[in-house]
Amino acid sequence: MRIDVLTLFPAMFAGPLDESIIQRARKKGLLDLKIHNLRDWAHDRHKTVDDRPFGGGPGMLLKPEPLFEAVEGLRREKTRVILLSPAGRPFGQAIARELAQQEDLLLVTGHYEGFDERVRETLADDELSIGDYVLTNGALPAMVVIDAVVRLLPGVLGDDESAHDESFSHGLLEYPQYTRPAEFRGMKVPDVLVSGHHAEIEKWRREQAKRRTKERRPDLMQ
Repeated sequence: MRIDVLTLFPAMFAGPLDESIIQRARKKGLLDLKIHNLRDWAHDRHKTVDDRPFGGGPGMLLKPEPLFEAVEGLRREKTRVILLSPAGRPFGQAIARELAQQEDLLLVTGHYEGFDERVRETLADDELSIGDYVLTNGALPAMVVIDAVVRLLPGVLGDDESAHDESFSHGLLEYPQYTRPAEFRGMKVPDVLVSGHHAEIEKWRREQAKRRTKERRPDLMQ
C-alpha cells in the first residue's frame, strides 16, 4: 500500500510511524509511506498557506491554491484523497477495513479553522473524523487512521488471524483475556479457560463479548 500525507507539521510523524508495527510494515515493503509539507507548494517568500475567511470570523482557513497544487501533484490514477476534519464521517473499524482494500491513499490534514470549501467539494473523495472533539491539527488523526489501516494489511501482523478476532471485528468489544499465573493475589482465571474444552471456551468468549459490549457500548448492538 502507498500512503501519502499532506501536512504542515511533518516532524510530528517522525516518531510514531518509525516504531512498532508500522516500522515493520515499512521494512517489509508492505507500506510505502511519504510525508509531505504543504508549504512546499506555496509560492510566496513567506510560504503562506492560510488566509482570513470571507465574511469575517475568527481564525484562518487553508487556502485552495497550495492544496490544489499539492493534491494534483501527488494524486495518481488509483489515489483516494481523504481529508481529516471534525466534519468528516466517524472513523471506525469498518472504515479501516474498507481503506485497507485500497492501493493508494492521500491523507490531507487540516489546521486553523479548516479547509476552503472548494477543497472539500472538488478534491476530496472522503472526509473522516476520529471523534467528536477538536484537536490542534489533523496530524494525530492521520496517524490514527494509518495505524488502524496498516495493521489490517496481509502480512503486517505476526498472525493475520489477530485482526479478525479483536474489538469491533464482529461489531462487539473483545472478550476478557488472561495469562499466567492462573491465580494472582487471590484472583483466579475463569475455570473454563483452563479446562481445555475449546467449544466451551468459544461459547464463554462470545457470551462475555456480548455482555461487555452491552454494558460499555450498547450503541454497537443497535
